[in-house]
Amino acid sequence: MYMTNCTYRSIFVSDIHFGTRDCKADQLNNFLKNSTCETLYLVGDIIDAWKITQNKWRWKQSHSNAIRRILGHAKRGTRVIYVVGNHDEFLRPLIQYGFSFGRVEIVNQCEHIGRDGKHYLVTHGDLFDGITKLAPWLAFLGDKAYDFVLNLNSWFNAVRHRLGFGYWSLSKFLKHKVKTSANFIFQFERNLATYCRKRGFDGVICGHIHHAEIRDIDGITYMNDGDWVESMTALVEHHSGKWEIITWTRERDDVDLDTVSSTHERSPGYSGTSGDTISRSEKLPTGPELDVVAHKV
Repeated sequence: MYMTNCTYRSIFVSDIHFGTRDCKADQLNNFLKNSTCETLYLVGDIIDAWKITQNKWRWKQSHSNAIRRILGHAKRGTRVIYVVGNHDEFLRPLIQYGFSFGRVEIVNQCEHIGRDGKHYLVTHGDLFDGITKLAPWLAFLGDKAYDFVLNLNSWFNAVRHRLGFGYWSLSKFLKHKVKTSANFIFQFERNLATYCRKRGFDGVICGHIHHAEIRDIDGITYMNDGDWVESMTALVEHHSGKWEIITWTRERDDVDLDTVSSTHERSPGYSGTSGDTISRSEKLPTGPELDVVAHKV
């Protein structure tokens, strides 16, 4: 069963890709309807501007509804921080001028101070992706191939739905079965962990690779909030200091699907002490320094 009216300290979502056919805006809208938080982070690739340049813009009413939901949270006092990604990088030149969408702050990256007192770098992750930075044409080809797999995924799940089965991500399955893809994810995570260690961060919160996970990388806490194209996942921080990945495939409150999960499976093929949640049993720090949840870095 789904948990309703949940309150969190922070929620992190990324890779929504508003403006694309495969955006799961209904599921995101329903998740945000049943969840509240003090700070909502939009960790990049929220609007897919790449599809505009490719003349493949697909804007649906459900996309507008989800955006209204986000703005509604901001109007009611939730701090909303928009961290720019590669698909919405058109916003990056505007950051230096303090550009914002009403009450939605726009940043390139920022620092989140957790309830556990740790300092986390919040970044989309594309700046640590060698393919995106050094060979943009390869990233373009990869985006084309990904679109093909998503189309196949939509057809596959339409058949499953008619047969009475719940949602299952074919694209996610293929991603972790292909060795080169697994190696790319591994190196991406390592790049982020190395950077955080050099900058003095305790951990990183990111998106970009559409693979939700919480794991430890040589003492650096790596957390990826996944996506709302194939996985429908969010990273949440409880008021107790526990971190958790939420999977939300429900579109409406009157519908329950059989694929519901409140935590994310640990990825195969990786070693380490990672898990689905992180909790701190020791006494959590208090004081005025924790009143500042996030600031630019």
